[in-house]
Amino acid sequence: MKRVFFFILTALVFVVPVGGQSIEEVSFEELSPLLRQNNDTTYVVNFWATWCKPCVEEIPHFLELASELKDEKVKFIFVSLDFPAQKESRLLPFIEKYEMDERVILLNDPNSNEWIEKVSPDWSGAIPATLVYRKESSSFHESSLSKEELLTIIKSMTL
Repeated sequence: MKRVFFFILTALVFVVPVGGQSIEEVSFEELSPLLRQNNDTTYVVNFWATWCKPCVEEIPHFLELASELKDEKVKFIFVSLDFPAQKESRLLPFIEKYEMDERVILLNDPNSNEWIEKVSPDWSGAIPATLVYRKESSSFHESSLSKEELLTIIKSMTL
């Protein structure tokens, strides 16, 4: 019984509901499997933060495209690099404001020098950064993307 209670309590600490949305707070080790799924879905993994102006500017384009492609085999995952201490004050209000229905994950792993290269050897660590992949094909972009640029990248993965 104590184990069940501990598991439930632990789950409540790391998943914070926002309307119909929840924010998972994970380490890179926990995030890593989401960066290498081998199925017929195209994944768009966007690394961003609420304090990053170019990130904030591109988010609406990503959300619009996610809505347009909701019936396709395309999944969007938004990986926030916000400071965990600002989850309540900045991240959650941002998600509510932009009505982010897609999966949002708060990466809580200070060892960025170890995990940045695992996302892409081409990544200097600057954000926004987006990994788009499907099976063995992947494309990494360390810059802001317009809706049209992102759509072109996604289409290139499905050919």
